[in-house]
Amino acid sequence: MPKANVTFEDVGATVSVPAGTRLIEVSEKVGAGITYGCREGECCTCLTKIVAGHENLAAPSFLEDQVLKDNLAPRHHRLACQAQVLAGDVIVRPA
Repeated sequence: MPKANVTFEDVGATVSVPAGTRLIEVSEKVGAGITYGCREGECCTCLTKIVAGHENLAAPSFLEDQVLKDNLAPRHHRLACQAQVLAGDVIVRPA
């Protein structure tokens, strides 16, 4: 199974994860400061800045895309509960 590296700038931790892992799952394990409420992609509390490697994430689902638009999320921001790491290196920080 392909692996990817996720770095959380706020805690200075880099973790190797299997492809398809959601950012929120890794965030919880390393104690990063990404807050969340629903884990279903509807509330936008887990909005996360993708500092680098946005091309290494799965494309946003229709639901995530709509929530990002409804909440006027800046460019290169994703919902950590929905964003899946596919490969390569991704650097994130809480929004």
